Amino acid sequence: MGARAVTAQTARSAPSPTAVSGAAYRNLVVATIGFAITFWAWNLIAPIATPLGEKLSLSSFEQSLMVAVPVLVGSLGRVPVGALTDRFGAKIMFPLVTALTIVPVLLLTVVKDSYGGLLVVGFFLGMGGTTFAIGVPLVNSWFPPERRGFAVGVFGAGMGGVALSGYFTPRIYKHGENLPFVVLAIALAVMAVVEYFLLADRPDRVVPTTSLGTRLADAGRLRVTWELAALYAIGFGGIVAFGVYLPTYLKTWYDLSPTDAGTRAAGFALVTVVFRPIGGWLSDRVHPAVVTSWALGIVGIMAVCQAFEPHLVPGGTVFLLVMAAGLGTSSGSVFAMVARVTPPPKVGSVTGIVGAMGGLGGFVPPLVMGAVYSAKSSYAIGFMLLSDLALAGCVYSFGRMRDVGRERAA
Repeated sequence: MGARAVTAQTARSAPSPTAVSGAAYRNLVVATIGFAITFWAWNLIAPIATPLGEKLSLSSFEQSLMVAVPVLVGSLGRVPVGALTDRFGAKIMFPLVTALTIVPVLLLTVVKDSYGGLLVVGFFLGMGGTTFAIGVPLVNSWFPPERRGFAVGVFGAGMGGVALSGYFTPRIYKHGENLPFVVLAIALAVMAVVEYFLLADRPDRVVPTTSLGTRLADAGRLRVTWELAALYAIGFGGIVAFGVYLPTYLKTWYDLSPTDAGTRAAGFALVTVVFRPIGGWLSDRVHPAVVTSWALGIVGIMAVCQAFEPHLVPGGTVFLLVMAAGLGTSSGSVFAMVARVTPPPKVGSVTGIVGAMGGLGGFVPPLVMGAVYSAKSSYAIGFMLLSDLALAGCVYSFGRMRDVGRERAA
């Protein structure tokens, strides 16, 4: 057989890129917008934590706890919500969770002058953070393997709801203490209706027949679930931690006004949003473990630089924004690994566990930062702890996780 014939035969046998349907892009766009709106709700207290704390005479630790409670609940809630999405589909779960989030948002108008009330309502406000575990399996099912890294990265950019909250919430709050809650409740109601009519599960979606507990136990027995969870706790946990605590840090350490601190924090969040799909896109071309390793290495170096407490301009601004780029990139690349190594019927359950650990990774740092500052009047120890974790994740990702895809294929 001649070389030309071999070439022709190879061309005929090589798999052609799978076409992506219009329905896939429609679901991606709607899910991303819905994710952003519910994430705004999830982060609704953090941008106004300073004026609320001053009004209620809260300590630094009490203020940190107030903004961390929704993060904790939203993180843990992803585990059952992800498993329920495997069972009932995103068509039901997404608009349902979006609509239920309206209740705690409106209750904030009643309890905003009570610290205990804010903690209780913040507990239920965490429901808004669970939509991540709904959208990932939805998007993952609609896109072919060679496009999933980018698609899941684009969906993950919906965490820009944190940036929306950081920028708009304090500005709306200045025009009326109840106004941001009312505006967001209306946005959630509109989004729930849009999701109900425009989202659709794939017709060939595999519906698990086993119980919720069995599916979660099966996902928990996968070693890769916990490896990805640890890496995501560093990357996405860092994003969540800075999203809820950066306004307080900037106001306390650099003496910025609440509005200015919220604006700069929104810029940090915007950078993470931009780089998350870049992380997914790079992972479609380079092994996601390599992308994760480089991204976390950058985060570790920038955290060390920020631990030396530089002036905000230019040093602190550069270090924080480059750190945001690394955190956003690693968040996109870690979930590219989820899409690559997880069996389709278990994507929701694994996503729930990994997403929960990512959120929990954002629950602890604000408490640590608040406690460290109260004890030492410095944030340096907190940034050094972040650098240690990021560099450990860099080494583990490069040394171990590069083999995960090959193990799965075998």
